[in-house]
Amino acid sequence: MFPNEIIELFNHKSIDKDWSFSECKPSDTGKWTHGYHRYPAKFIPQLAEKLMDTYIKNETACVNDPFMGCGTTVVSAISRGFHASRTDINKIAFLMTEVKAKAICPDYLKKKVNKFLSEICPSEKGDGLFSKTHIEPHIPEKHLEKINYWFTESARDELGKILAVIRKEEEPVIKSFLLVAFSHVLKTCSIWSLSSTKPSRDFNKRPTLPYDATKRHLLKMLKGNSHFYDVVPSHVKDNPDSYLKLQLGCAKEQLVPDDSVDLIVSSSPYVTSYEYADLHQLSTLWFDYADDLKEYRKEFIGTSYKHYQNKSIKSLIASNIVDEMTQKNKKKAKEIEAFYIDMQEVFNESFRILKPGGRCCYVIGNTKLRGVDILNAEAFADSLQHSGFKLDRLIKREIPLKILPQTRDEKTGRFASRDKADAQAYPTEYIVIGLKE
Repeated sequence: MFPNEIIELFNHKSIDKDWSFSECKPSDTGKWTHGYHRYPAKFIPQLAEKLMDTYIKNETACVNDPFMGCGTTVVSAISRGFHASRTDINKIAFLMTEVKAKAICPDYLKKKVNKFLSEICPSEKGDGLFSKTHIEPHIPEKHLEKINYWFTESARDELGKILAVIRKEEEPVIKSFLLVAFSHVLKTCSIWSLSSTKPSRDFNKRPTLPYDATKRHLLKMLKGNSHFYDVVPSHVKDNPDSYLKLQLGCAKEQLVPDDSVDLIVSSSPYVTSYEYADLHQLSTLWFDYADDLKEYRKEFIGTSYKHYQNKSIKSLIASNIVDEMTQKNKKKAKEIEAFYIDMQEVFNESFRILKPGGRCCYVIGNTKLRGVDILNAEAFADSLQHSGFKLDRLIKREIPLKILPQTRDEKTGRFASRDKADAQAYPTEYIVIGLKE
C-alpha cells in the first residue's frame, strides 16, 4: 500500500470492541505471574492470548517478542505449551521475565520463601531485622550517593541486609525469584514519588518498611506461581530451558535462526513516553547493573539520548512526522528520527526470523506532541512494508486497562494530571499485523 492509502485506511478504521477486553477485572489481567513486578505501559495477557489463538495452528509453535518488557507475551506462550524466544536491552526486564515464565513446584517454593523470611524476620526487641545473626548490608559502594538520594538511612540499611541474604541463595531460580520481589518493593520503600511518571522525590511520603513490603509481596508471588504452575503443561515444566530462550540484548540483532518463528507479538517502546532505564534505576543501582546510568540509557530504543547522523528513514510517513516536528523542535525531531530508524531495523529482523506465512503483531498507539500528530501506527504499517511484509490486518482497540497515563500537556508534551491537561496521550491503540508471504 502507498503511504496515502495507509493514512486513508487508518482514518476510516473503527474500534473493534472484541479487542478492548473491557470485561476483564484487575484479577484477570494480573493473573498467574503477571503481577510479580510493576511495569509501565504493559499490555494485558488477554491481548497476547487472543492473537495466539487466532494465528497459531500447531502445538509446537515458536512465539517471539523482540521487546520482552515484563514478559506478558512469553508467559502467555509458555502457558499454552509453545516455545518462546524474547529479547530486551533492559536488565531488569530480563530478570523479571526469566522469573515470571518459570513455573516452580509450589510446595518447594513455599518452603524456600518461608526459610528466607525467617532469616530476615524482625527482632522481638524491636531493634530491627535479623535477630538471629549479624548481617552486613550489601550496598553497592559506587552507587551509594544515588541510593542515599532515594532512601532513608534505616530503609537503605535494612534493604542492604535483605539483599545480602538473597545473594547467599545458591539455587539460581530461587535467587532470581527473591530478587524480583526485592526489585518490586524498592519504590514503595523509598521516597520515590509513585504519582509521577518521571523520577522525582516525595518528601511527604511515608515509605513502607522493607520487611513488611517484602513479605507481603512474596506471599502474593507464591499464589501467582501456584496458579501458573497449574496451567503450564507438564512437558514444559519438566524442561523449561527447552521452551524458553531469553536474550539480553538489542531487538535489532536477535539470536534466533532464520525462518524459525511462527508469531511475533510485541509492544515496542514509545518514543515520546518513558525512559525505561530511568524508571527502573533503583533496581539497576541496587543490583549494580550499570556503571553509568547515562551511558546505559543510550542503549535503549526510544530514548531521548540517541541521535543518528549517517542513517535515514525509509518510511515516508515517518519522515513527514520528523519534518513537521523539526519546525517545532529540532532536538525532539532528532529523537523521533532515531526511533523510527531503529524500529525499521527491528522490523527487518522480524522478517528474517519469521517463517513464511508467519505474522508479526506490533501494538502501538498514536499521540500528539507539541502540536504534531505522532502517527506511530501508520509509520509502523509503512515501515513493515519496507521490510518485506504485506500489511495483513489492522486492529483498532480502546485501552481501558492499560497502565499508561492518558493525558498530556500539548505544548510541552509532558504527561499531566487530568485537570491540567489539554490532550489525551493514548486514548486508543492499534495492533499492526504484517504477513511474511
